[in-house]
Amino acid sequence: MSKHPKETERLKKIIESFPKITITVVGDLVADEFVFGEISRVSREAPVLILKHRDRTVVPGGGANAINNLADLGVNVLPVGVVGDDEPGRLLLKGFRHKRIPVSGVLKDKSYTTVTKTRILAGMAHTARQQVVRVDREPEAEPNRHLKRELVLAAREYARVSDALLVSDYGYGAATPGILEAIRQRGRLDQVPVVLDSRHRMLDYSGVTAATPNEPEVEEAMGMRIGHDWARLCAAGAQVMAQMKLQSLVITRGRDGMVAFAGQHKPVDIPIFGSDEVADVTGAGDTVIATFTAAMAAGASTEEAAQLANYAGGIVVMKRGTATVSQQELLHALEKAPPATRPH
Repeated sequence: MSKHPKETERLKKIIESFPKITITVVGDLVADEFVFGEISRVSREAPVLILKHRDRTVVPGGGANAINNLADLGVNVLPVGVVGDDEPGRLLLKGFRHKRIPVSGVLKDKSYTTVTKTRILAGMAHTARQQVVRVDREPEAEPNRHLKRELVLAAREYARVSDALLVSDYGYGAATPGILEAIRQRGRLDQVPVVLDSRHRMLDYSGVTAATPNEPEVEEAMGMRIGHDWARLCAAGAQVMAQMKLQSLVITRGRDGMVAFAGQHKPVDIPIFGSDEVADVTGAGDTVIATFTAAMAAGASTEEAAQLANYAGGIVVMKRGTATVSQQELLHALEKAPPATRPH
């Protein structure tokens, strides 16, 4: 079911207001490294392919990808996180500076290793590249007590001048429930919406306004299987809303789009924008939470914010690697197809 042109106009106004808003992101900053090689032959030593190195790129991933997406949407973004004194950390900071993103809230520490996810991609000349293996480099431990205290102080400072706080928790210790609690204690966050994306401990957070988990994360948190059961999905969403005392919840469902929950309203089922022949889902969740948070900060309702996040998610999965969506792409998508919902 497509929506009225008035709603399209309203969504357009929300996107156009992005440059007027400021969002603080507290997150686990990840470097996504892509190493490309052409298959030259099979090794004589073992039955493995030998790749001729062709290219290497390092782009922001995890919480850093959410930051990158906000910047490309035109939002004023204030990042808070930790990187190591290493090449991936330096490349992340360089990328932020290139986009004029302030880096004073990003702590650099010699004892910390920047989380780096290296994807090796192989292909023949002029063919699509396939991911062969992924190698993750992670710090031995979470950021130390001193670093966590500095994170909290920076986040409190930024949150006071922000329209929303985005928490991106990939489990590496820079965006824990304890850190959010410490920010809230003296951070005067009562009027600032807090939007959460947490891999494995969503229910451990308190004082959160909205969350954007994917369906498997909800299944893990609730200890249940949803499958294609609409009633079960609605029940799981209501349970998460109640347990976390949320005002809004968006559950992303891959090629099945997303479902938005708000207060006592009926859940809204939003079909995927564009083709369901997905090119790459890497980092799509970061794009979704960035767009959703930007829209909420700009005064959108839960359904309006979810619709814009759905457009952004549909655009980014058609791009290879960790990618972002620009303000212009979002406006163009809106012109191309009006927002839609599925009846139940």
